[in-house]
Amino acid sequence: MDDASDIRQSAFALLGDLARTCPVHLHPRLSEFLDVAAKQLNTAKLMESISVANNACWAIGELAVKVRQEISPIVMTVISYLVPILQHPQELNKSLVENSAITLGRLAWVCPEVISPHMEHFMQAWCIALSTIHDDIEKEDAFRGLCAMVRANPSGALSSLVFMCKAIASWHEIRSEDLHNEVCQVLRGYKQVGKRFLSFSLFCI
Repeated sequence: MDDASDIRQSAFALLGDLARTCPVHLHPRLSEFLDVAAKQLNTAKLMESISVANNACWAIGELAVKVRQEISPIVMTVISYLVPILQHPQELNKSLVENSAITLGRLAWVCPEVISPHMEHFMQAWCIALSTIHDDIEKEDAFRGLCAMVRANPSGALSSLVFMCKAIASWHEIRSEDLHNEVCQVLRGYKQVGKRFLSFSLFCI
């Protein structure tokens, strides 16, 4: 990997674009690309160049939705880098925090069974970050991951239920009908937890 941050920044931007348009060409060296991208998110690399970390984070998310389960070997390594970013957002670039939240959600969407046992450790910080993101397709992907994790481990979100509901309420409109239905199912499932969450069922009307 080149030492020049501007070259690395451009390289990860290209990696993300290739993941979107022609991921088949990345398969022969997929594990290498993922490993190098993930390393840009560790604390030492992160502070060297936020822009490089931002593009690397985005590229990992784009790869995740294309290669699906093939990303599973590196998922927890990436999560271990993303969680500190989400837990200390005031120290970092807003775009990096948002990309981290989206990428975590995309990883959760494709590998919920791997990530869900650990969700209580990052759920609150993740939901706070999700609540700041504008409505778009990337936010939809992240919430598909949230719903997938909650289905896999409902108890893992209990301690952060208020923050999850606030994240859901941050939507102006969920245009995807299937995601809207998934979110409603999640809220209905938690209605039994306590009457104080009943008002959120109005989201589904």
